[in-house]
Amino acid sequence: MRLILLGPPGAGKGTQAAVLSKDYSMPHISTGQILREAVEKKTSTGNTAKGFMDKGELVPDEIVSKMVAERLAEKDTKNGFILDGFPRNKNQAIQLDEQLKIINVKIDFVLYFKTSETTAIKRLTGRRVCPKCGLNYHTVNRPPKHDNACDMCRTLLIQRLDDNEETIRNRFKVYQDQTTPLLDYYSQTGYFKEICGDLGVNGLNKKLEELFKAEHIT
Repeated sequence: MRLILLGPPGAGKGTQAAVLSKDYSMPHISTGQILREAVEKKTSTGNTAKGFMDKGELVPDEIVSKMVAERLAEKDTKNGFILDGFPRNKNQAIQLDEQLKIINVKIDFVLYFKTSETTAIKRLTGRRVCPKCGLNYHTVNRPPKHDNACDMCRTLLIQRLDDNEETIRNRFKVYQDQTTPLLDYYSQTGYFKEICGDLGVNGLNKKLEELFKAEHIT
């Protein structure tokens, strides 16, 4: 199964990607992870991307799309993969489609987690992050076993500076404005599905399982 998960900040993409990755034994892939790995491995594309990153510039869409396609061509994606939050715009989507054709890979679903601003604010203001290992927690939905400390390394959890209501509202608006052309692009395909992102973790996962079963996707 090959999935692309889209949705605004706080939609629960990362949480669902982690669950699906475990349940279906397929890698959960994000662009940040791809960039870091390509740079560390000193691939040709990674070296090109590093040149932009070292200057503090955004890596061009065509380079990011190529890096994603290279990652999706690796052996561990044979049984499927989950792209989390990529592509971010219509241009990246078009370039990704071109790269996927080259490596003969087809997407099963683009899943858009349609989420209300109220839900996004509630989720993100309660989010806590381990600064050492990067694990995410939530004060209500997924609290740590020990008081404000990471379950894995016992490091004290922190709240990201951008996880405040004012910033979240702005991020939410920017996402909605920037991704409208992207959603329009994918809605013309036969594999675009809109899912209610306001559902809880278990409820949302149940909806996804029902969708996969109905479409005979495993």
